[in-house]
Amino acid sequence: MDTQHLSPITYHPTPITHHPSPKIYGIRHHGPGSSRALLASLEEWGPDIILIEGPADGTDLLPWLAKPEMEPPVAMLVYRPDQPRRSGYFPYAVFSPEYQAARFALEQEVPVRLFDLPQGVMLASDHGPAMPDKQTFELLAQATGYTSYEAWWNGFVEQRQDGRDLFDSILLLMQEMRLAAEQHNTTDIDQSPEKEKEQAVRLRLAEQREAHMRQEIRRAQKEGYQRIAVVCGAWHGPALIDLQNEAADVALLTDMPQVEVDIAWVPWTYGRLATFSGYGAGIRSPGWYHHLWEMGRQNHSRSETAALWLSTITQLLRQEGFDASSAHVIEALRLAQSLAALRDITLPGLPELNEATQAVICGGEAEPMRLIQKRLIVGERMGLVPPDAPLVPLQRDLYAQMRALKLRPEPEESLLKLDLRHEQHLQRSQLLHRLKLLKIPWGKTIKARGSEGTFNEVWQLKWRPDFAVRIVEANLWGNTVIDAAGAFAADQAQQAIHLPTLTSLLDEVILADLPPAIEIILHKIQEASALNRDILHMMGAIPPLARIMRYGDIRQTDQALVAQVVETLLIRVCVGLPSSCRQLDDKAAEEMLSAVINVHGVVSYARSTDLFDSWYATLAEICQASGVHGLVAGRMCRMLMEGGRLNDEETISQFEQALSPTYAQKFDLQTIRQAAAWLDGFLRGANLLLIHDHQLWDILDRWVMRLSSDRFEAVVPLLRRTFYSLSEATRRQLAERVYHGQPSGPEETLHQEVDPTAADAILPVLSELLGISDSNKWEETA
Repeated sequence: MDTQHLSPITYHPTPITHHPSPKIYGIRHHGPGSSRALLASLEEWGPDIILIEGPADGTDLLPWLAKPEMEPPVAMLVYRPDQPRRSGYFPYAVFSPEYQAARFALEQEVPVRLFDLPQGVMLASDHGPAMPDKQTFELLAQATGYTSYEAWWNGFVEQRQDGRDLFDSILLLMQEMRLAAEQHNTTDIDQSPEKEKEQAVRLRLAEQREAHMRQEIRRAQKEGYQRIAVVCGAWHGPALIDLQNEAADVALLTDMPQVEVDIAWVPWTYGRLATFSGYGAGIRSPGWYHHLWEMGRQNHSRSETAALWLSTITQLLRQEGFDASSAHVIEALRLAQSLAALRDITLPGLPELNEATQAVICGGEAEPMRLIQKRLIVGERMGLVPPDAPLVPLQRDLYAQMRALKLRPEPEESLLKLDLRHEQHLQRSQLLHRLKLLKIPWGKTIKARGSEGTFNEVWQLKWRPDFAVRIVEANLWGNTVIDAAGAFAADQAQQAIHLPTLTSLLDEVILADLPPAIEIILHKIQEASALNRDILHMMGAIPPLARIMRYGDIRQTDQALVAQVVETLLIRVCVGLPSSCRQLDDKAAEEMLSAVINVHGVVSYARSTDLFDSWYATLAEICQASGVHGLVAGRMCRMLMEGGRLNDEETISQFEQALSPTYAQKFDLQTIRQAAAWLDGFLRGANLLLIHDHQLWDILDRWVMRLSSDRFEAVVPLLRRTFYSLSEATRRQLAERVYHGQPSGPEETLHQEVDPTAADAILPVLSELLGISDSNKWEETA
């Protein structure tokens, strides 16, 4: 039933004749029982035209529903070309009455039209039509002994096997409900003037919708049609009976603003049909409704429908590794029937089946019930649209690439492993990266075991129907995926003002293989680096460029051009870094330390000896400078030590120089903070190094051993503060090293005696691993 457009419109009931012309079929959108009853009545009555609720400007697209390649669920997407986000969806499932009515008309060659207000009018307004007050519906459920209106409608309409005589009763019911809604109007009388104005617009749109429907019925009558079938949401039915006051409808529809719209077919999913998705005419259980439709089409009784549903549940649970058998089905069905009898219901519905499933099949556990809700009750079915159906050019190009690369959009999450050394895999990667750049995140890259190496990629894919709108939006940038992605990237580069933004964009563009955009962004980076005086920005730009250089021949990137940009940035960083490291507060020092560590990792793999030497010379200059925050100076000292630019004695000297102010009898709090920061910077992240790096441990040991007792007492608080930040396991192993007075890492085993018998035992395995078939060759190999 349509519960989306209730409004307190003044309504005067009209007596209903036995065979009204037109014949009103009040249905629930996406109701399987409504569809069965509708088809039976249409076949019996034989209309000469069918009018279906839906945007009148989409009538020309209805013939596509008859094509065998069109597999529901699908949706008619109507959007404004000037503002693609302003759009409307009109979904069709196989059990939707509108879909079945349209298919019936097309197969019987009966004229069929959509007769609701055009979306060109609806999208010209900033507000939608007024919606029904759900309280009216809930009062009906309470009066009939049901817990909710949803349960009442399902029991009396959607689960019926034969409802061809149902529609006259629905029409009478809706008459009374509209009168009740008018009498119990609960509009807030204290709402603001803006809210009052908005509500007035919504009410007028609701009136205009029904006025337009009446006008379309009159048009069909004037064209000579006698047996006019009107398929609409049950709520609208009573308003379409009285066709006398045409002048009032004409006045209501005069001078309506209207905008240009485009229309396309897009795949849809049952998840998007569900109420929780935000769809106004949504249903709670699309998968269950699909089951009801299929069971009715196969002429199964209601009791058989329930038993087969429970069998489907047990089959799913067995596939997922849960214990479920035919005995569970029998007991669950008995329980569901007992629950229905207790509630004075003829046969169990979905609530009773769910409770029986939870208790008997799931053993009270929530996890399998969540699986049933997702996979069966809601369902994950996704439709297909023919490649020649009305689509935006970008959508057509995307679907063509999907077919060529054998990529099928699926609503369920799936993993796609790619080896970029294969051409098809490389093209798949490029397509996914281009879509990601266009804000269509069909997939995201993840880390997975066995996927190391620049030629491996693992994607987690999940297609969402709302990507259709994003595709329409992206079509503004070009009619093909590669053109749109390139134009969008170039525009983003022109708008970017920070170097890290540009380099991150360049990373994405290279992954997407967009050569024209790459050249634009690289030149933009060069311009920005020449004008940029922010050292942190320049340092932030270097790591993404370095990652690009790692792609090598896999991405076929022009590494010379990228390397030139990296070299230019590094030179500018080396010049400006010493002054940028002075007079930093704690927060700025943390940011600078992170940037230095990232750049140091890049320089460590640099092929240029000049750059290598310049970087270490810069670090040495900063270590000796005054006014440098201890956190930065301490870490740079360790970098110099690890890079072989400071020997053990020089490193110990740096310790003495950094911590000597704390030896004085009088020192201020700032001195303590500076010394603590230096020690923290030197040892930060050195958990494993302290355990396994004998050189680092020896330097610390020799420095501490040289301290006099008074100096040792002065630095103990600093050491305690620094070592407390290490993990408990690391502190325990370090304590063992101090206690035993010898290394506890791998180096302590270097001079232990070798057991020849134990060594010989592993030779066969080593021979197999190294490909040495003759064990006698071990001596030669050694």
